[in-house]
Amino acid sequence: MSKIKVIPFGGVRENGKNMYAVEINSQIFILDCGLKYPENELMGIDVVIPDWSYLESHAKQIAGVFLTHGHADAIGTLPYFLNDFKVPVFGSQLTIALAKLAVEEHSEVKNFNDYHVVDPDTEIDFKDVTVSFFSTTHTIPNSMGIVLHTDEGSIVYTGDFKFDQTAQDGYKTDLSQLAKVGDEGVLLLLSDSAGAGITGANTREKDIAEYIEDAFANFDGRIVVGSVASNIMRVQQIIDAAHATGRKIALSGKDLEQVIDTAMSLHKLHVPKNMFISLKAANKLDPKEQVILVTGRLGEPLKALQAIAHGDDKDIHLNENDLVFVTTTPTYAMETVEQKVTDSLYHAGAEVKFIAHDLNPSGQANQNDEQLMLNFMKPKFFMPIQGEYRLLDAHAQLAEEVGIPKDHIFLTKNGDVLDYKDGHFHIGDHVEVGNTMIDGTGVGDIGNIVLRDRRVLSEDGIFVVVATIDRKKKKIVARPQITSRGFVFVKTNHQLMKQSADLVEKTIQEDLNKKEFDWSHLKQNVREKLNRFLFNQTKRHPVILPVIMEVNQHPKRKNHSKKNHHANKKQGGSQNTAKEHKNHKPAEKKSQQD
Repeated sequence: MSKIKVIPFGGVRENGKNMYAVEINSQIFILDCGLKYPENELMGIDVVIPDWSYLESHAKQIAGVFLTHGHADAIGTLPYFLNDFKVPVFGSQLTIALAKLAVEEHSEVKNFNDYHVVDPDTEIDFKDVTVSFFSTTHTIPNSMGIVLHTDEGSIVYTGDFKFDQTAQDGYKTDLSQLAKVGDEGVLLLLSDSAGAGITGANTREKDIAEYIEDAFANFDGRIVVGSVASNIMRVQQIIDAAHATGRKIALSGKDLEQVIDTAMSLHKLHVPKNMFISLKAANKLDPKEQVILVTGRLGEPLKALQAIAHGDDKDIHLNENDLVFVTTTPTYAMETVEQKVTDSLYHAGAEVKFIAHDLNPSGQANQNDEQLMLNFMKPKFFMPIQGEYRLLDAHAQLAEEVGIPKDHIFLTKNGDVLDYKDGHFHIGDHVEVGNTMIDGTGVGDIGNIVLRDRRVLSEDGIFVVVATIDRKKKKIVARPQITSRGFVFVKTNHQLMKQSADLVEKTIQEDLNKKEFDWSHLKQNVREKLNRFLFNQTKRHPVILPVIMEVNQHPKRKNHSKKNHHANKKQGGSQNTAKEHKNHKPAEKKSQQD
């Protein structure tokens, strides 16, 4: 009997950050390695990745990373993971190409080259486990599900998927292959729940393509299109619509250019000759002949559109004759940003159109699709993944409707260990996982304390107190000086500043008069008393930063008279004078602060 454990490191009870470890006997298979965009309260954080500390003591057991598709929620974490674990990476041709783009941007792992291209016909033997793949329909070509064949039955991971009978080559789901996997016996199914709240049918991609072309044909001006860089299907539809309506496309965004170049080189994107032009060349065309295709950092177009609306983009300026056409469905984490961007775009005078307001262009399975996948696979046990808890719960109910017993369905949270023993799965131990924050080049150096300080700074500002003391003489040398940013307007709050300085002076003097002096106690006393005083006066809690400097004043040496100075010069006294200057010590000054 095989020993099996499944651990979600990300992707359950949240949007994005998909990463699942399946431990079969002595081997660990990593399914996807994704990131997620930060929620609104994660101030200044660029992206969030899983914490895989647990795997550090099991590094030798990792057989490889198996990728389902090339979106950031499946491959975005790969550069950071490979920095810690040099293991093989498996994926389709396009997925591997996009993974390489992500990895090569990080100097620590840019030389990594243990990639393996697989397809739906590939089978890989890993001792007592065989790994195979099946094609799925998503918004990017060559997306695949993953099958881990064990003695107990198969463990199937669907990745992102939907069913669309009009899907073109490269996007089609092989239904016969799904049926074959199900007939061979599925022990456990890990299935995408992101669309579990979609009760109606998804709009067919054929209809989406027609909608985009109609929008282009019926607007007599320049069109600025916002799209996710890695949504190759949508980019192809935009190219086709532009070509059909006699428009040229100018690209804005490094991510977009890289993804398009990669997809074109692999013949996954079909572009008519001379379709792409520079932004400079586009400006010389008639507006009705232009399409500006925009994406932002890491493929998120909304913030790029916001910068354009605010006039912060040096190349693109909106006017009242423009149409801004957003062809992506923003994630839940971006809903607030979406509303702000929409308002900014209207304020800039442009007409605004969101594809998601008229159609359901989701790349995720709806409820019917999810039940169809369950019926194809006929799993003995089921673990809904990829989505907030309400979506996982909705998917669980859908599974019950098609006949899966409730006690065979597991709603896990990140870090839960789904353990297989005696012919049944159960949730056993829990592994501490959590999130790792990425801020600029910093990885994991932003924790809850830093985020709390950022939140306080954004809400109540900072209050800096600078004072100079002489410990030996037990006195304050210079009256405390106060600087404030984001707290109150200093010029209209002189009395508050004066009272605060008086309080600090009194507090410092009390500490100096004590028999035993302690820097940390002094700073803490200043911080606590100021905090209480300022809250009583303003009902705010700014970050208080006390800067206490110490001055040690040495007695001054007596200066030689001019007469002695000249005498020394005559008698070679310059050397002694130099020596005296060399040994003379200026007043020492040191600072004590946080």
